[in-house]
Amino acid sequence: MTAGRGRRGVALLAHGGGPTPVINASLAGVVEEALHRGAFSQLWGAVNGLDGLLQRNFIDLFAQPAGTLDRVAVAPASALGTSRRYLDGAALEQALAIFRACDIRTFFYTGGNGSMGTALEMAHAARTSGYDLQVIGIPKTIDNDLAETDHTPGYATTARFFACAVRDIGADNRSLQGQVEFVEVLGRNAGWLTAATCLARQEPDDAPHVIYLPESPLRLEQLADDVDRVFRRLNRCVVAVCEGQLDERGQPFGADARPGSRGSLAMNLGHRLAMLVSERLGIRARSEKPGLLGRSAPGEPSSLDLRESRLCGQAAVRAACDGASGVMITLVRAKGPGYAVSAGLTPLETVAFAERLFPAEWRSPEGNDVLPSFRDYVLPLTGAIAPWGRLTPQSPRIP
Repeated sequence: MTAGRGRRGVALLAHGGGPTPVINASLAGVVEEALHRGAFSQLWGAVNGLDGLLQRNFIDLFAQPAGTLDRVAVAPASALGTSRRYLDGAALEQALAIFRACDIRTFFYTGGNGSMGTALEMAHAARTSGYDLQVIGIPKTIDNDLAETDHTPGYATTARFFACAVRDIGADNRSLQGQVEFVEVLGRNAGWLTAATCLARQEPDDAPHVIYLPESPLRLEQLADDVDRVFRRLNRCVVAVCEGQLDERGQPFGADARPGSRGSLAMNLGHRLAMLVSERLGIRARSEKPGLLGRSAPGEPSSLDLRESRLCGQAAVRAACDGASGVMITLVRAKGPGYAVSAGLTPLETVAFAERLFPAEWRSPEGNDVLPSFRDYVLPLTGAIAPWGRLTPQSPRIP
C-alpha cells in the first residue's frame, strides 16, 4: 500500500465524527510536519468535514497567521469543523471528481471507526478508478473503541474529566447523605470512559460505589440489589453508568431514545434509572449528565493527550512522505516498566467499522465494577486524580 514518493500536489485534511478535546492538536501536527518537510504544494482543510469537501469549501492551512496554529492546537472541539456524513456511491464519485479537478493527491481523514470505514471506501474508489490518491487515517475518538491502537487521542482527557466529575459528585454525596446519584457517562457501546471513573476512588468507600459497563447487559434486579447493598451500609451511593447501557432484553430500561449514525441511543438513561431505583427501593435518587461537556474539556486538556494527538498528525505526514496509503496511524505502547508510545501504522481494513469494546478480563465477575489491573492501563494516560482534603475523624474531649 504505497504511492509515489517525493513532493506531491495538494493535500486535504478533513475531520469526521464527534469532536474531541485534542483533535486540533492533530491538525497542528499535520500542518507543522508538512511545512517542515515541504511535502505538498498546498495543504487545505475541508470546512465541516465531508460536507465541506462536497461543497468545495476549503481553507488554506499553510496561510494561517503566526501564532494561530499554537492557539488552535490547545482549543477543544474542531476548529476546522466536522460532520457525520456518509459517502455513498454517488457521493464518492463526486468526491473523486473534486480531487481530480483540484489535483488533491493526499487525503488525511481524522476520525473513529466509522470515519476509517469511509477512508477505506475512498481509497478503494480511487484505486478502482485509476486515480493516484494517498489516503491516511488519523485516529480520534473519546470512546477509545478504535482497534489496533493502544488508545486514541481524546480518550485520556475525557476519561480524566469523568473521573474528576465522579470524585466531585462523590464528595457532595458524602456531604448530604441519604441519596443515590447516577452519573451518566459518554461512550455509547464501549465502557472505556465509564471504567475510568474508578480513578476517583482514594478510600475504600469513595465513589463510584458501582460501575456498569455496556459490554454486559444489566438486569434491573441486579441494579436494585447492588444499590440497596451499598446504601444500607453507607446511607449513600454513587453509580457510574454508560449512556449506552442496556437491559437483558437489549432495551434502555424504557428511556427515550433518539436515532443516530450508529443506531439509537438513550437520551435520558441516568434519569430513567434513578426513577426506577427510587420507586423500587423507596429512597431518593437523582442523575447527573455532564454529556458533551465531557468532550469539550473544560479547563486544561491532558498534556500527554495533546502531545500524542500532535504526534499522530506528524506521523501521518511522515507516512505520506514515505509513500504509504490505505493506512491509519496507531499509538504503540512500549513493553516493560514506565510509559512510552511510538507511532505505528495499520491497514484501514483492520479498523474500518470495527468496534473495540472494553475487555472482559478487566471487568469484575459480578458485572458491577472494574478490576485493579485496568488501572495499570489507564493511569499513565490520565494521571492520578488528586483527592480533596478531608477532616480527620477525631472526637474532641468534652468536659
